[in-house]
Amino acid sequence: MRDALVTAFGVARSLRIYYGDRARRAAMDALYRRFLSIGDLAFDIGAHVGDRVASFRRLHARVIAVEPQPALVRVLRVLYAFDNNVVIEPAAVGRRPGTAELKLNLPNPTVATASDAFIKAADGAPGWEGQRWTKTRTVPMTTLDALIARHGLPRFVKIDVEGYEDEVLAGLTHPLPALSFEFTTIHREVALKAIARLAKTNAYRFNAALGESQRLEYAEPLDREGIVRWLEALPVWANSGDIYASLDPVQLGGAGEGPRPDRS
Repeated sequence: MRDALVTAFGVARSLRIYYGDRARRAAMDALYRRFLSIGDLAFDIGAHVGDRVASFRRLHARVIAVEPQPALVRVLRVLYAFDNNVVIEPAAVGRRPGTAELKLNLPNPTVATASDAFIKAADGAPGWEGQRWTKTRTVPMTTLDALIARHGLPRFVKIDVEGYEDEVLAGLTHPLPALSFEFTTIHREVALKAIARLAKTNAYRFNAALGESQRLEYAEPLDREGIVRWLEALPVWANSGDIYASLDPVQLGGAGEGPRPDRS
């Protein structure tokens, strides 16, 4: 009973944070409008309570929402029960199909993870004080390739899976037109691996947004070396954000104020 109450309070907190800010919602729509048009297909990998799903739907895109946490799957099914353009996949995503051991942070479900290394990196890190992963649940695991085979090639994929982003990309053999993936400064090597993986076989250009700003850092997209330098120079207090990658550089330019000062 106690775990159920803690989970309910954690989910309610997430709903308040991620749905309660109109300015953030408008900025999010403006950012994703760069990547999605009416009728396009988007994948939300690590959908959480579905705020990105909501943005994609406001842009009239079709959405595959992938989320392994049972409590959050229930929330998504309630929120999008009558929307035929949202399909919910209750699974984790990784390099091969099977199962995953998902570590749950009941008061803060946004940081559930399948990565032991992420939990180790968070231990004692600034900004992560008090975070505890106290429950483990076995969940089904699928791959990006399997999702593409089932639903089609998306125009945009958002990946936010707390230190498991490169494992998600390891299950992909199709070039994606555009995608984003989360980084954290406590475990930035995951994002560096993801950048290297993407740049190895396709001519992606990159940009980034800090935290929940929904604002690209650079007026012009960066090459692999540029985004790596930017990520490596971030101080630990920058905490987190998203890297954006696109095969179409036009999608990633024009939003910033030019290169910003080094934050180190």
